[in-house]
This record gives sequence, structure tokens and C-alpha cells, in this order.
Amino acid sequence: MNTLSMPISMIRPPVIEFGVGTAERLGVWAAQRKYRRILVISDAFNASRTNLLGLAGEVTVFGEVRAEPDIEDLAGVLAAADQANAELIVGFGGGSAMDLAKLAAVLSGSRQTLADVVGVGKVVTPRRAALAQVPTTSGTGSEAGIRALVTDPVTQSKLAVESIHMLADIAVIDPALTFTVPPKVTAATGVDAMAHCVEAFTNRKSHPVIDLYAIEGVRLVGRYLARAVAEGDDAEARAGLSLASLYGGYCLGPVNTAAGHALAYPLGTRWHMAHGAANALIFPHVLAFNTPAVPEKTAMILEALGLRQPNTIGSVFEAAHAFCASLDIEMRLSKIGVPDTDLGIMADDAFSIRRLLDNNPRDMSRADILAIYEAAY
Repeated sequence: MNTLSMPISMIRPPVIEFGVGTAERLGVWAAQRKYRRILVISDAFNASRTNLLGLAGEVTVFGEVRAEPDIEDLAGVLAAADQANAELIVGFGGGSAMDLAKLAAVLSGSRQTLADVVGVGKVVTPRRAALAQVPTTSGTGSEAGIRALVTDPVTQSKLAVESIHMLADIAVIDPALTFTVPPKVTAATGVDAMAHCVEAFTNRKSHPVIDLYAIEGVRLVGRYLARAVAEGDDAEARAGLSLASLYGGYCLGPVNTAAGHALAYPLGTRWHMAHGAANALIFPHVLAFNTPAVPEKTAMILEALGLRQPNTIGSVFEAAHAFCASLDIEMRLSKIGVPDTDLGIMADDAFSIRRLLDNNPRDMSRADILAIYEAAY
């Protein structure tokens, strides 16, 4: 684990607008900069309410973003971006829309392809359009980060791109945009935000500068997630989750996630399970597995969630599992249609994600991963 004396870099959007009713500030910001050709990248639902952003000029809306987008989805977005010749690209939706907006901003009009930029720092052409991010869920924290993920349908793996060129010029976080998110999606995305914070907090690269945001993000989820699931228009609860998600985004840049996300990814790529739901299903297992390596931080996490203090690995699992199950999240792989014959393939997939597994506070072998999948089955 890093100490306070270790160097760390924190990168955030230069403008962050936060609070209920702030969505239309994007239009004000864009007008001040005289952006006239604007492309909004969104899912079908949010495409119908882009008027809330207050944008003026020639606004094109690409409203075909799907959950867990793949290379073909990116191709459609890039075609729309080339046609719009936008001065401003807006990601309006969940993490999928915001990640595609990032990639569109750096690849549209560029000689580089997705294959050229997969990895860290491989974008060499400055983007031609400004970038704005407006989240409509409280989970990914993508509005604050410089990473984007798409699925390769051939290998069924996530392709990760990281570049400072994908940092948004402005992030507008209006919790009112999340009032319509259904309870199950609220629960799953809230646990995703928590997982970002937990995995950063217990990470081998953890740092006191990030720990501050990470544990507060966990505390916000513990305080507000159940409230938001029960009452979707609870403005305070929604704002609390939006802030937790933003803090999770702060954690992703300098520290990133670890084994929890590595084990969750195959559920999305192979079985199209929503990312947040996959993280929730895996979360108790990985938290318990890591407890021997980070016992004090594990205790702090459970305390922040308002759960009983653990005295064994088993009690850590039981407390975390009960927290997720109480939100009506499915906690069994067998219940979502995953055949037991696929567990070994998923273990291979997860074990290959070294960029995350190498961050885990406790070494996790393929056998360990398979054992977790079997326990979750």
C-alpha cells in the first residue's frame, strides 16, 4: 500500500456543475463558447429528453446506445460523429453513453483506430471537438474519468482505453436526471459506485489522498442507497448517490479497481448482465477474500455501510451479502442463466485481466477465481 509520501496524480474535469436543476447549465456553457454543431450520444430513453440540457444550435442526437456496447456500437457512433462534424460531443446517459462519447471525441476525424489506442496513453491526435458528460445514473463515475471500455464480440473481453485526451471539459451532474431510474437499476448502479470506492480503498495502489473520497463514497451509499431504491424522487438520497458516484470516478483515475471488477466483467461480456448487477453479485465474495490482507480497511467499509463489525471472513461475507440482497439484487449465477459449464471459461477470462487483478491487495489465482464463481453459483 502506498504511503502519504508517495507521488500521485489526480485529474478531473476543469468544470463540474453539481446539484438538482443544473442540467440546463450545459446549454449556457456551450453558448458562451459559441458551440453551434453539437452531437449528443445517448440511449433511447435519454435521447427523448435532451431538451433538458438547454442546448441551442444544430443539435444531432444519436440515441442508439446499448448497455455493454461493443465494437459495432462504437462504429455506429463514429459514423454519426463524422456526419455531424460536431464542435461539441455530449455523453448523456450511463457509463455506456459516456464511454462512447469519450471514444468518439478522440477517434472521429482521427487517423487512429480503436485498435491503435487500446491501452494507456496511446491517443496521439488531439481531439477536434470539446467533450461534455452528463450522467443519468449514479454508478459509473465515468463523467470524471479518462478511461473508456467497449467489448470485443469475438474474444468476449473488454477493451480499455485510457487517455488524458478523453477528459471532459465539463461534467454536469444533476441528480434530478436520476429520479426516473427504476429501483433495480438504482440498486445495481449504487453498488457499482460503492465497488469503485471499496476496490480503490483496499487497492495495492491505495493512497491517503484517494482514501478520503473512497470511504466517504462508501458512507454515502450506506446512507442513501436504500432510500433511493424505496423512493426514487427522494432528492437528498439521489444527490447523495450522485456524489458517491462522482467520488468513485475520482478513485478510478489514479488508483482504479481490482479483483471485484475483473470477476464481474465476464458476466457482462458473456452473459450481458448489467455491469452494476454483476459487481453486486461478486462484491461480497471478493470483499471476504481480501479481508486477511486488509482487515482494518474491511472493518471501516462495513462500518461505513452501517453493518455489524466482522470477526471472521465468513461474517464479512454474510454482512456484505445481506446488504446487497436487501436491495433485491440477484445474488446467484444460476438464477441469471449462467451454466455451470461456463464457470471455468469465465475464470480464464477474469484471470487474464491483469490490469485489475494486479491491483488486488491479496493475490488471486485462477483456482481462487473459480472457487468464487462456484460459491456464487
